[in-house]
Amino acid sequence: MPLTDKYGRPITDLRISITDRCNYKCVYCRTGTDGPAYAELTFDEYLRMAHLFVDLGITKIRLTGGEPLLRNGLVNFVRDLAKLRTANGTPPDIALTTNGHLLADLAQPLKDAGLHRVTVSLDAVEPDLFARITRVPKGFDKVIAGIRAARRAGLDPVKVNCVLLRGFNENQIVPLGKFAREEGVVVRFIEFMPLEEDRAWSPEKVVTLKEIVDTLSAYRQLVEISHERSETAKKYRFDDGIGEIGIIAPVSMPFCGQCSRVRITSDGKIRTCLFSVWDHDLYELMRRDATDADCAVFIEDVIAKKEARHHIGEPDFVPASRTMVHIGG
Repeated sequence: MPLTDKYGRPITDLRISITDRCNYKCVYCRTGTDGPAYAELTFDEYLRMAHLFVDLGITKIRLTGGEPLLRNGLVNFVRDLAKLRTANGTPPDIALTTNGHLLADLAQPLKDAGLHRVTVSLDAVEPDLFARITRVPKGFDKVIAGIRAARRAGLDPVKVNCVLLRGFNENQIVPLGKFAREEGVVVRFIEFMPLEEDRAWSPEKVVTLKEIVDTLSAYRQLVEISHERSETAKKYRFDDGIGEIGIIAPVSMPFCGQCSRVRITSDGKIRTCLFSVWDHDLYELMRRDATDADCAVFIEDVIAKKEARHHIGEPDFVPASRTMVHIGG
């Protein structure tokens, strides 16, 4: 029987952060001066956690960070994950989120090891603006090379994520729509969430789903297409069928009622929501020589306490206890 929370939502997607180190300092994430703050576990320890969750019904695993490609041994870890088997006897669906800077050389080895899909962050298609956002010079060409290498390796569909900030990069909406058409990737726009280091978020900085749709439709008409109930993005295609767009709108159109996700931080804590104000220490339990059965009971108890929803923009909103880079995207 799959993991289910007290609201009846099946929990099928596990996100594992394998580091909170990052080689970029994006303005909507690393807005403060904080660097890595939490420990990294061994890949064997992450593998045991993944095995526990798959045995409990998880069917999808996404590796995140920080920047996961900074971890030596990642390819072998993906190969080990691909040996796990879900309840129906198939390997879990394995995906990875990356800034793409190191992807060009790793896309094919990761595919060969068992990685199915990749998502790359790209918040501008103008090199100078990209450098201002990431605060890393000359990174744009490396990311483009990584995206194209992922396509060649068959890590499809390659998704490209863009976080929009009003007054900063909303002028990239149409250029990124054209990029989706020209490069054969799915471009997904994400509303800015209050998860940055200096806690400077405000509703006025959010570029909403409606604004994104209106802007793209002025360039070329969008047609909404179907998506799975638990998917975070509303999906669109341009009216000629060329170019897919996703819009993730946790601020203007929350999707908490269909959430199927649970996260493990780089230091082995379970988080049931991006905006959790507490976490649950699975690694400490393992460190005390708990059996797999003990750990499974712990996980089921934690999932049962999963929050109903976030409270972004409400008077009683309490910021998450960690920022995005220290949680894992």
